Amino acid sequence: MALWPVVLVLAILPIVGCGGSDSHAESEPEASSSQPVEFDQELHDELMAMFRRDQAGRAGGVDNEGDEARTYRLEEIIDEYGWPTFDLVGKKGANAAWIIAQHSDFYPQFQANALKLIRAAAEEGQASWGNVAYLQDRVAVGRGNKQTYGTQIRCVKGRAKLATPLVDPDGVDRLRADAGLESLDDYFDEVDKLCASERS
Repeated sequence: MALWPVVLVLAILPIVGCGGSDSHAESEPEASSSQPVEFDQELHDELMAMFRRDQAGRAGGVDNEGDEARTYRLEEIIDEYGWPTFDLVGKKGANAAWIIAQHSDFYPQFQANALKLIRAAAEEGQASWGNVAYLQDRVAVGRGNKQTYGTQIRCVKGRAKLATPLVDPDGVDRLRADAGLESLDDYFDEVDKLCASERS
């Protein structure tokens, strides 16, 4: 019985379906409570190109780069700039960085560090809480632990199943709402369709 991590399936959808309710339209960088950061168009464009290659590979297209190369490049970017924030690379660029970290399962230490950094950025209004939720669950599931938000799902016989149990099943919808995510039932309905299409 094959199990597919649904995050890999979801990654071929528009990224708005993966990381919460933040708008992904580019806009002027918002003010931060920390020192102002100048928008970096070149870095934004690089992250978006990495994101497009990530998506192409997961959709069955050409990806000559691969997750490892993208992860190591993102690590270099973080070493130089810190976590790519809304101010630095815009919402689309920040989401591109998140999806690269989300797909860095081969490098759990990096993934855990990225989680700390993106959470700190979200606390400053510089990252999506939905993205924090997905990465927090991803790190937990990678360690074989329970997940908080129920974002990590596997397809089993054409149906969506939680990859690991929930920390707080009764409170999961409140936690998801706090992160800007839809209810777990609505999420399962959407993922069930993807699982069914994978099986067909």
